[in-house]
Amino acid sequence: MNKNILVVEDEARMREIICDYLEIDGYTVYQASNGIEALDIFGKNNIDLVLLDIMMPGLDGWSVCRRIRKKSNVLIIILSARSDEDDKLLGFELGADEYVTKPFSPKVLVARVSTLINRFNQIDSSKDMKNTINKNEIEIDKNAYSVKIEGKEVVFNRKEYDLLLLLLENEGIVLNRDRIIDNIWGYDYIGDGRVVDTNIKTIRKKLGNSSKYIQTVVGVGYKFEVI
Repeated sequence: MNKNILVVEDEARMREIICDYLEIDGYTVYQASNGIEALDIFGKNNIDLVLLDIMMPGLDGWSVCRRIRKKSNVLIIILSARSDEDDKLLGFELGADEYVTKPFSPKVLVARVSTLINRFNQIDSSKDMKNTINKNEIEIDKNAYSVKIEGKEVVFNRKEYDLLLLLLENEGIVLNRDRIIDNIWGYDYIGDGRVVDTNIKTIRKKLGNSSKYIQTVVGVGYKFEVI
């Protein structure tokens, strides 16, 4: 199935190179040179993945990511020359699925795009026709990839969704950070356990009163348990 990719990059030459490689790989590509243009294109088209530069004039990538996440769980890969760990953690906290630092190989970038899309296609195709999880006020519909809290749908990005689902499906079991990273980010993830803590913090915020079910096990990790 053809996938639609939105490339948001203010450097024209960089944007063209990325788009060329994506088109060669069979993707339909939309281009935006700034944040306002990106949001306009995103709102008018069925976008499957966003490649999002951070340092742009006017509306920066952080703001674009934040606005998209308010209404969609589309896959987002941040592209940035900022390699500081705090910047990466901010990206994940805002809802990015991947964070790629510049400079990068266009071929490797396209490979990461394909891997990310295929991974979630496999998750979607493996769902049962009637597959929901209900834990008190929390309801997860694995067919729709959606989460409802007290009957109201709340938008979670893919990593947040997968992490919440992992916790619920292992209710009462303490999951250490390494196991969580292996399951959610993959064995080849390079980074530390703070990315888990950052996503747990965001998930708790979205769960509201139901956040009490995610318990911190000091020095180990987290577990979900209905109190």
